[in-house]
Amino acid sequence: MDLGNDMADTAPPGAWWVGTDESGGIPNPGRPDIKPPPNWRLEAVVATERPRQCELSPDGTTLAFMLDRDTSDVWTIAVAGGQPQPVTSGRPRAAYWEDGNAKWSPDGSRLAYTQGGKVCVVAAAGGVATEVCSGSGPVWVDDERLLVGIDREERTVLCTVDIADAWPQPLANAGADYVTSVVSPDRRQVAYTVFHHDDLNCVSLHVADIGSAATRSLVHNPGFALRSPTWSPDGTQLAFASEWPGWYEIFVVNASDGSAPRQLTTAGADFADLAFSADGASLLATRSRHGVTDLVVVDLESGSLSVLAEGGTWSSPRWLPDGSVAAVFESFTTAPRLRVIGIDGAVRDLFVPTPVQVLAAPHIVPEHVTYASLDGVKVHGWLYRPSGATPGAPCPAVVYPHGGPTSVTGDEWDGVAQYFLDKGYAWFAINFRGSTTYGLEFERANHGVWGVADTHDCLAAYDYLAALDWIDPTRVAIFGASYGSYMALHSVVDDPGNRYRCAIAKYGDCDILTSWAQGDLVGRLDLERMMGHPRVARAEYAAGSPVHRIEHLDVPLLIAHGELDTRVHPNQSKELVEALRREGKQFEYVTYPTEGHGLLRPEPFLHFHRRMERFLDWYLMP
Repeated sequence: MDLGNDMADTAPPGAWWVGTDESGGIPNPGRPDIKPPPNWRLEAVVATERPRQCELSPDGTTLAFMLDRDTSDVWTIAVAGGQPQPVTSGRPRAAYWEDGNAKWSPDGSRLAYTQGGKVCVVAAAGGVATEVCSGSGPVWVDDERLLVGIDREERTVLCTVDIADAWPQPLANAGADYVTSVVSPDRRQVAYTVFHHDDLNCVSLHVADIGSAATRSLVHNPGFALRSPTWSPDGTQLAFASEWPGWYEIFVVNASDGSAPRQLTTAGADFADLAFSADGASLLATRSRHGVTDLVVVDLESGSLSVLAEGGTWSSPRWLPDGSVAAVFESFTTAPRLRVIGIDGAVRDLFVPTPVQVLAAPHIVPEHVTYASLDGVKVHGWLYRPSGATPGAPCPAVVYPHGGPTSVTGDEWDGVAQYFLDKGYAWFAINFRGSTTYGLEFERANHGVWGVADTHDCLAAYDYLAALDWIDPTRVAIFGASYGSYMALHSVVDDPGNRYRCAIAKYGDCDILTSWAQGDLVGRLDLERMMGHPRVARAEYAAGSPVHRIEHLDVPLLIAHGELDTRVHPNQSKELVEALRREGKQFEYVTYPTEGHGLLRPEPFLHFHRRMERFLDWYLMP
């Protein structure tokens, strides 16, 4: 008897983690003949902790980082190695893709972070955290003051706050949202970026004098964003990455004279996480292209580039005093961990919070493929082939479009994909038009055509799989979360050919007009950035809302949503279910009262993925 994986998806009566659980049409009874996969368990996947967003202490001896486990707390670990220590406790589990990090005070004695919309400060050596004020994105000015973002009237204003007398004082309001900031080495100036509500594709760079509050615009290219500003050690220059050339290339600008920025790289790649070396002669950065993120060093004068460590995916790189680098790493075969790259290029693991069961399990590495969409546009994806899939024994498949949509599935660890591969499913993680790391033109190719052109990419993904002799074209499903859920729904509603056998929609939109009105400000502005305001784009919003054509759906749906979701309101799934009921369609619908935009707690995670497993096994397995 296998006790490692409870195949039942039903929760105990009164289970706190399940809200609504209902279905329409013939109930799915499950497959009693299907056994767990040989090497993977969902319990091991959800137990795999994620370290992320590391920050080096001022003395260069200690890294602070966030660790996602049952909570998302602040931890520290000595660069030399040793036992990591939790600095905070009970910080609620947060989505790694948008949660903030902890920042060291200049004297290294304290860490500032956010929790529940509040800025908090805690002693690095341990103690009870102090709640400073409402706000976000704390950055230390000196040992007694912070820069924070304060929300007022749908704007985020950059303010200073004295920890001992926490009344925020506006420092810079450029008529736009403060995004991020970095204090100059002499701690007298701050470089900060802002997002413009009147130009939603623009993020600009500004500098403010902290003493006088005098501000000046340093770089402002209408229609283009920039990111990752960093000061040179002498405080005379700022480096940043701008998408103006068609990729996020590196630029350098004089911080005081208003001269035009100098483009440093022409690599045809997206750079981020910039940091000057101690002598100011080079920049540490991540370089992303086609879903792979390398760790690189760029010469400040020539722009020549050397690869310090190849991807996978590297993030949060930090120079160490001896010239080595600490960073977060993950890949298709490696769960997230902290690593150190020595000056000799040798790589050592600093912290590996991965269960032994996952370390021992076989991992399948996908192939990067390119295929033609229905209109001829070249689309990209990662195709995983399970062991044993042959022309004589073709396997079922799952097409997986990512969320965002301005995001990417890259060379990163996905335990859920590996679990279903171990069961015998192929997995096709596609980067449809709108995805990052393939250049600005491809990234913006879905603007104005949500749910139309990118749906073509999802339908063409099926066509690509159906032409492979080791895939059974009668047993292909599509599954996604957030925007990927929206893609999955479109792909089974707006497809007269009924390519997909079933679909799974995890906290996604069904009607982008009502979603625009229901969701949070970040989601609303991002929708307007790509689709325009609904008052001027009603036809485009209608074309991008599959709920109005639900009568065309002919396959079963599994729908899941967190009841605390503020990005995509749970009313989106309610609206979809009401339409399905009116039309007498086949569906399963489950909600999770404790979850927001992401099923992060172990119990909801396990319940959903077991329900997903039962759904796929019933409709796809022979």
